[in-house]
Amino acid sequence: MAARIPWWRRVARWLWAAALIPWIIGNTVALGRVAALNGTAVGLWVPLAAGALAWLVLFLSLPRPLWIYVVGHELTHVVWGWLFGARVRGFRVGSRGGMVRLTRSNSLIALSPYFFPLYAVLWSVAFPVVAWLAGMSDPSPWYLLGLGVCYAFHVTLTLHVLRVRQPDLEGEGWIFSAALIAFGNTLVALVGLGALAPRPGLPTALGWAVREAWNVVRLLGP
Repeated sequence: MAARIPWWRRVARWLWAAALIPWIIGNTVALGRVAALNGTAVGLWVPLAAGALAWLVLFLSLPRPLWIYVVGHELTHVVWGWLFGARVRGFRVGSRGGMVRLTRSNSLIALSPYFFPLYAVLWSVAFPVVAWLAGMSDPSPWYLLGLGVCYAFHVTLTLHVLRVRQPDLEGEGWIFSAALIAFGNTLVALVGLGALAPRPGLPTALGWAVREAWNVVRLLGP
């Protein structure tokens, strides 16, 4: 599929990939600064790490829950399609793959499942309601535990499926896809950690990312 892309579109995507590199670096540096600043926040890291570790044990010990992943993968296409005004024309899922037909598409819709952790987002939306209905006095450790599970699910299964042929990536081009996926994942991680960590706050964390990206641009510029 990638071979059918017009040459000018391939060049444009290579340029976009190059333009994303400073932002990937900026997000990564800012993410590291936020993590270092909150290194002693035991109440944040312990439940997150416990959830991620629990999922990793299950991932390595049991058959891969590919049907659940495929459902989330295709639903992510749907959600991002809706954000851009697309309508669903067809939807099919199975343990060996799935398919969704939309009335329109773009690079963000096509690659969204590889950087947008749908189940983690759904957990973040649903858990406060469940905690309120259950009358939990301090729901945050349970929320962080589940978030660790959901985010680790996203990371491990995404890496697992990337080992085989992915038409989404072939259609967008491997170089551009890799850059957009890296940018999306670092941004999602920065936003998530910036919102959860006690310090310095999400606006400051995003400001760090922008400043670091601009420093890279200036370093590479004439």
